[in-house]
Amino acid sequence: MLPSIRRLGYQSNEKKLRKAMEILNIKAIYPGPNLSKANSEHKKYPYLLNDIDVIYPNQVWASDITYIKHKGSFMYLSAIIDLYSRKILSWKLSNTMDISICTDILKEALMIYGSPEIFNTDQGSQYTSNTFTGILNSNGIKISMDSKGRALDNVYIERFWRSIKYENIFINDYESVNKLRDGIDRYMKFYNADRFHQSLDYKTPDEIYYENQKQAVSQ
Repeated sequence: MLPSIRRLGYQSNEKKLRKAMEILNIKAIYPGPNLSKANSEHKKYPYLLNDIDVIYPNQVWASDITYIKHKGSFMYLSAIIDLYSRKILSWKLSNTMDISICTDILKEALMIYGSPEIFNTDQGSQYTSNTFTGILNSNGIKISMDSKGRALDNVYIERFWRSIKYENIFINDYESVNKLRDGIDRYMKFYNADRFHQSLDYKTPDEIYYENQKQAVSQ
């Protein structure tokens, strides 16, 4: 950053730059862990959403993992979203990226909301594992996976990560993992029940999810 500033004609040094960043509350962005590391021995499934109109709840669910830098280490947040309503169906915060961070929330969502027709993820090893795909197959769920290097294939969950980080995590200095988890829990409830979405005609995910479920049952 310093060379760029000096090329603009400003005289500065690292100490002054750090002080200015502190005053302006600007934080450097450091590369985080690779969350989508593939396993070459696992089966990869095709992407199924190119020609599909998502028109009702539980038609398509999607899941992803993001990292949160907390007190010098990384925590990992996994969630499942219903693409039609944008409702977060289940989530988990963990200090490891083992398979349970994905399977636990999948089992919870299936138990509470039933089964979707299609489940979309990236090609990360957690999602391509026999344990995870086995749960989907045993419930008759079609498996869809993003094309390699195509993060936008799972754009709705990516947008949610941006929302929760900028509206909650980045603006709160959570002192402990328990407080971080409590803060995430409060945001999840707010996001589902109280946060209006322009793309949903200024309704909440809960309103869209449950209203359209009732309509589907009545038809």
